[in-house]
Amino acid sequence: MLRIDDLIIGFDKGLRTVFAQARSVRPIPGDNLPEAELDTAQRAQAAALMRVNHSGEICAQALYQGQAMTARDSGARAALEQAAQEETEHLAWTERRIHELGGRKSLLNPFWYAGSFAIGAAAGLLGDKWNLGFLAETERQVVRHLEGHLGRLPAADEKSRAIVEQMRDDEARHATTALDHGGAELPAPVKAAMQASSKVMTGAAYLL
Repeated sequence: MLRIDDLIIGFDKGLRTVFAQARSVRPIPGDNLPEAELDTAQRAQAAALMRVNHSGEICAQALYQGQAMTARDSGARAALEQAAQEETEHLAWTERRIHELGGRKSLLNPFWYAGSFAIGAAAGLLGDKWNLGFLAETERQVVRHLEGHLGRLPAADEKSRAIVEQMRDDEARHATTALDHGGAELPAPVKAAMQASSKVMTGAAYLL
């Protein structure tokens, strides 16, 4: 059962996620690497891809916060909260890299957060096995998405690539953890719907 305190805390987390500067406990991947000499087109491409990744992390934060709020099992809630903490670090990494590349964050981030939070809360209400299954499938799709970005980032941009590679490894671990906690395999139509909505988000975030 949701308490008013949970809703207030959730609202505060949402404001911090979208508008406050995220912080990382771990060192930023690639921080010790030299800045590559990129031309204007390469820099714009890298910044746009990192903007998409940052928006993806906004969505992930909202999903996990919504799922954790409605999760029934303490173990499932702990797994979701741990994943959300690492996603906060991803937010910090991508935000800083966007700034270094001279780019900007997506103008649609508040919209991404609100929609993803609602989806996450709904997933949690379906029960913990589906909640964790949704987490696992989300992370698997994110891993494929990040691998695609590694193929599109300028080869010389080792700093961005280091960030994306660590994010990919973290997301893969989150998927495994969710399954280990009893996550169920989602039906194929649900997976397809998730892929379709992801394409809409990434395409819009790349431009806006």
